Amino acid sequence: MKDMSSVVKMMPLSVGLGDRSYPIYIDQGLLGNAELIRPYITGQQVMIVSNETVAPLYLEILLQSLAGFQVATHILPDGEEFKNLEVLETLFDALLRVPCDRKTTMIALGGGVVGDITGFAAACYQRGVPFIQIPTTLLAQVDSSVGGKTAVNHPRGKNMIGAFYQPRCVITDISTLNTLDDRQLSAGLAEVIKYGLIGDLEFFTWLEKNIDRLRQRDPEVLTEAIRCSCRSKAEIVAEDEREGGIRALLNLGHTFGHAIEAGMGYGNWLHGEAIATGMLMAADLSHRSGWISRMDVTRIAELLVRAGLPVVPPAELDIEHYLKLMMVDKKVHQGRIRLVLLKGIGNAFISDDYDHLLLQETLASRTLF
Repeated sequence: MKDMSSVVKMMPLSVGLGDRSYPIYIDQGLLGNAELIRPYITGQQVMIVSNETVAPLYLEILLQSLAGFQVATHILPDGEEFKNLEVLETLFDALLRVPCDRKTTMIALGGGVVGDITGFAAACYQRGVPFIQIPTTLLAQVDSSVGGKTAVNHPRGKNMIGAFYQPRCVITDISTLNTLDDRQLSAGLAEVIKYGLIGDLEFFTWLEKNIDRLRQRDPEVLTEAIRCSCRSKAEIVAEDEREGGIRALLNLGHTFGHAIEAGMGYGNWLHGEAIATGMLMAADLSHRSGWISRMDVTRIAELLVRAGLPVVPPAELDIEHYLKLMMVDKKVHQGRIRLVLLKGIGNAFISDDYDHLLLQETLASRTLF
């Protein structure tokens, strides 16, 4: 009898966007699977974009899968601080130097920074060329590689310059997590926890039971967590591709977190670390507003701590600094900061109708639970 377990694992999830729909493959050993990757290449030219950390580990495996294509590579410096227009311009220079034509397929091999820069370059180069996401960090695998958000940072705000541009497919090889350092793994777990908080109490409870196995990189548990996270995001993106409504729920903790990243200097706090603290700040404001219990806030904090994430906002940022940074945010509407808040674990909502004084209390607090 044929073993169906591997078949089920390889069945892709789908982001349903009509004629722009695309699959998400999640399994081990996919980087070396030429038969999987090659059908998504358009034309004969390929530009692989990676970074100084990932390329020595996985570039050669991918190159072997692309034998027969005209492949060029461009290696970026590693770090959020390099997700900017200057580094993006070096990628455009590389594309033009080859030169790459409009049927060139760009492949992002790396974490969220590589994926965001590659996707934005693909959206702009010759007014749009196809690209493939091959995320190698947990954060990218469960969040930034799915949904078509591409961008670079500006010193005054995170992800303020970008485009919605969907990949042809997402290929998630969970084997790449074996070389991910513990801090980066924990940063990815922040986004996994987010999916439980915004709309899936059952998943949140499952995470409470399995967080230790996730940190130990148990492949079965990691695969399940990644699939559940990607399924949740795919469903939301299919309903609201350009964040006109429900997709904004995915920003739980992000307005607070982006302020922490910008205020502390990009790269000093990892994105997932800032989002973890931001989610707890959102929970704290929700509690001060009477929408969730103190017990819920404590439960959220305890899971974040067990995931290896920070739960104390940086002392360097005061209320005025926070508010200044939070106002430079895509979710500000008519001068009001729209936040994702909670009416319970698994029950998030979007609102600018909260007490501004309570927000200031949250921003001033150094003890959130």
